[in-house]
Amino acid sequence: MAALMWRGEMGRFHRTNLLKLCTEVFASQSSRYFGTKVNQPEFGLLFDIDGVIVRGKKVIQSVPESFQKLVDKNGVFRVPTVFVTNAGNALRHERAIQLTKWLGVEVSEDQVVMAHSPLRMFQQFHDKRVLVSGQGPVADIARNVGFHNIVTIDELRTTFPTLDAVDHARRSSGAGPHERSFVPVEAVVLFGEPVRWETSLQLILDVLMANGQPSTAPPGIIYPHIPVLACNMDLQWMAEACMPRFGHGAFLLCLEALYKKITGKDLIYTALIGKPSEITYHHAHHVVLSQAQSIGVNHHLKRLYAIGDNINTDVFGANLYNQYLSQRKASGRMKQVARTRTIEHLLQADPSDWDMGAESCFSILVETGVYSVDREESLLDHSPRDFLPVEEKLREPNFTVENVSKAIDLVFKQESFQ
Repeated sequence: MAALMWRGEMGRFHRTNLLKLCTEVFASQSSRYFGTKVNQPEFGLLFDIDGVIVRGKKVIQSVPESFQKLVDKNGVFRVPTVFVTNAGNALRHERAIQLTKWLGVEVSEDQVVMAHSPLRMFQQFHDKRVLVSGQGPVADIARNVGFHNIVTIDELRTTFPTLDAVDHARRSSGAGPHERSFVPVEAVVLFGEPVRWETSLQLILDVLMANGQPSTAPPGIIYPHIPVLACNMDLQWMAEACMPRFGHGAFLLCLEALYKKITGKDLIYTALIGKPSEITYHHAHHVVLSQAQSIGVNHHLKRLYAIGDNINTDVFGANLYNQYLSQRKASGRMKQVARTRTIEHLLQADPSDWDMGAESCFSILVETGVYSVDREESLLDHSPRDFLPVEEKLREPNFTVENVSKAIDLVFKQESFQ
């Protein structure tokens, strides 16, 4: 009898402890599962760099402290975060190193979208012989985004020394040794503003007017000209100076005006890449989704927040992409009015399987860069030629805040995210 009572007590003990253990395990797993799901962000952040994080090479006050809100105790991003810049004079890993130093948090090159980054998707041009313009390691940048047959402005000038005639000290009267064997250029890729504008403007125009072969004057105007792919349309950008500085958009304006004046025809851009082009935000959307997966966020992000300092690029571009997302959602698949910068036209692909989940892209304007309530000219329409006319509502930010810190706080409040 005693043995039976003992076995009964032990049975109850085991059942009680088993029930307790199961309850604890379920509670732990539920906490992990539901807690993770509740705390995981359903949004992604797209930060501009110049005028938002830095001015020139000077970090804007309070920015490093602000980014601590976006990382966990180990310094790992807990919110999908991507940096989208119109700069095109460096490789992504170089900019990632700079950002890591400026922000005090580890930024990988996979979080950086340069003005030229979407060129990776333009595979139809990667095997063509391209003339590249800009400054910095332009040949390396071109190779990095997929081009294989590259000619720089300096190489073209060396081959055809008589073409560059503005600077008398550099002017040559003799032909180059390889003029006759020069392989024609098939496309022009403009990464960013060059150092010697007069040289680049002259040689680019020569190539366009001569159908890629500037060794012989053409018999007449060849039109349409060879393809032109241009990155970074910023007319101005904010550095250390008290007023905005010329950007690549100013160089493009000169190129357009000269081509029009000389030929009587409009310069044709096969693609305009960088903000405010929708293709750049589409690419950044892909990148921020990859970033989300890398930090354990495995669902689609419902909302994007683009934070910038320029109405004509950051705000306009984010609003254009929001319009794209809204139209796509309404129609089930993209059916926009035909225009040369639509994503499917640029990539020569069917976007029916491109549903990446986001329903909206909100624009947040900060007052630390090009835009200032004290500068009336910052409100003027500096949009690129091919984006005109612009609906005024597309230049109106969803939110305007003082700085990055206030922008992050605003997003967290909108998303009820801690």
